[in-house]
Amino acid sequence: MSTYKGLKTVIIGGSMGMGLAMAKRLVEGGAEVLLTGRNPVNLREARNELGPSAHIVSSDISDLTAIAELGDLVTEKLGRVDHLFVNAGIARLGEFEEVTEEDYDALFGVNTKGAFFTVQRLVPLLNEGGSIVFTTSVVDGTGTPGMGAYAATKAALWSFAQTLAAELVSRGIRVNAVAPGYIDTPGAGIQGLPAEVVEAFQRKGDELTPMKRHGTSDEVAKAALFLATEATFTTGLKMSVDGGLGKQIATPED
Repeated sequence: MSTYKGLKTVIIGGSMGMGLAMAKRLVEGGAEVLLTGRNPVNLREARNELGPSAHIVSSDISDLTAIAELGDLVTEKLGRVDHLFVNAGIARLGEFEEVTEEDYDALFGVNTKGAFFTVQRLVPLLNEGGSIVFTTSVVDGTGTPGMGAYAATKAALWSFAQTLAAELVSRGIRVNAVAPGYIDTPGAGIQGLPAEVVEAFQRKGDELTPMKRHGTSDEVAKAALFLATEATFTTGLKMSVDGGLGKQIATPED
């Protein structure tokens, strides 16, 4: 299969879950991929799984110095870039009264500030006709209890994506987003939860989702790659990949 042959792509947050699924499809399709992550175990496993067609880079999206260095490395390894996937993110749950300053700063530092300045650094490397795809979340507009700070970071990210779509359209660069619902990812994508809490969270997700199941990382990857490579007359769009969850207001009591 050579669907993506000749393409050069960067995946920010690509060493596990949805980002790794994107990388797998791109590599299998013939693309050259540079992906980033922070966890050395995940990076090593991604390197073993993807092989020599992928450049595996340890980089911290919350560190502006690391972002600058990443831009230099992308220039060295790839030169110009066709598609940029901004998938890195962290999730910490908590009711409004429970959110600490450390939680708040960590969430916004990665999910919003880090994404903003990473794109700012890498946009000059994007080819005309290229694209950016952000990973937001179904909760960026639902008002879901226990996800206030996290949802706010994703809402800000989507707002940024819309503005960037308007600013880059004259350069022939499209900007879109995927908004996943409950997806089968390691630890349900939430840091520090015990296994039993993750299992309960997953069960609740199945109950709330109209399709009564979790999505897969590959289902998100297929949507992101469609927006990047096939939706050539589409910009400023957020595609839900959530089993219908975003069509209802979901609360833990439902």
